[in-house]
Amino acid sequence: MDQERVSLLALHLTPGIGDFLVKQLVSYCGSAGQVFTTPKGKLLKIPGVGEISADAIKNGKTFQEAERELIKAEKNDTEVLFFTDKKYPHRLKAIDDAPAVLYYKGNQNLNVAKSVGIVGTRQATEYGKEVVEKICQELVPHKALIVSGLAYGIDINAHKCALKHGLATVGVMGSGMDIIYPAVHKDTAKKMVSQGGLITENHFGTKPDAHNFPARNRIIAGLCDALIVVEAAEKGGALITAEIANSYNKDVFAVPGNLGQTYSDGCNKLIKINKANVYTSVKDLEYIMNWSGETSGVQTTLDLQQFEPEEQKVIAILKERNAPVMIDELSFKSSLPPSLLASLLLTLEFKNAVKSLPGKMFTLK
Repeated sequence: MDQERVSLLALHLTPGIGDFLVKQLVSYCGSAGQVFTTPKGKLLKIPGVGEISADAIKNGKTFQEAERELIKAEKNDTEVLFFTDKKYPHRLKAIDDAPAVLYYKGNQNLNVAKSVGIVGTRQATEYGKEVVEKICQELVPHKALIVSGLAYGIDINAHKCALKHGLATVGVMGSGMDIIYPAVHKDTAKKMVSQGGLITENHFGTKPDAHNFPARNRIIAGLCDALIVVEAAEKGGALITAEIANSYNKDVFAVPGNLGQTYSDGCNKLIKINKANVYTSVKDLEYIMNWSGETSGVQTTLDLQQFEPEEQKVIAILKERNAPVMIDELSFKSSLPPSLLASLLLTLEFKNAVKSLPGKMFTLK
């Protein structure tokens, strides 16, 4: 068993060590394994580490639990994705409160070019279901990944419509991977594993307690490029997800509804207070997101000799990723200062080599 992976999971399972601090500790110490061998005095000098958390790290009681968890994951055909892994969703890497560890069961590349979240009320109307059907149907040319929360109503309809139209779909769960909630969605969840997947930050055996769902919503918001709220009351999980998506600088859309209808109130409010773009068809999404009707692909015929060395470095990173990359990650991977990188990216846009996307993301044309 890979000891560094055991150490990462053990660190994640250590009481009092949240997602942000896990990343902070690994960054300061160089690896998860080295976190546990670092003297307590040095741990206490790391921002965010206090006496209690330092003692919890030094006693190392979570190693056996981590080993058992990894064995369970293997038996359940579940991947444990750490924030240091290449397969970890790059959209989440740019978010401070993103999970340090994800459990993933499925066959879908989580770093696809286009990803759309669809959320809404658990009490979906026929109108809402029809809208979800139309959204998925119109997203087929984009081969977009459909992300939702596997809940009753709009969520499960989004997953079912994606499956129907051949789109990959990922469900973000508020429970452990071994507990599908609600249970009546087990058949759909099983189909999603072979045409998308299931994701959770919760360890095996975690029950679908109420407090897990607001946390789950931040993963839905973080995984998508654009979030569409189809139907929502004035208060509820869908509006929480929209609020989080806005805080992540994601593009939020809301389907307008009839005045006086309970499940139109939330969408109409988002539009009224300028926290969502109006969604009437996929053309609204294409316009705001600068998406063409064609699927994006990496340009493989670029003659690198026509570019400066630093431009070649940026192109190589984008080519290797084969998906949009945030400017912060480009700066980190290329070791280029943000100001210089911004100038290079603008030049590459003029040279028709790079395309700018919403959310300060870039991809090859």
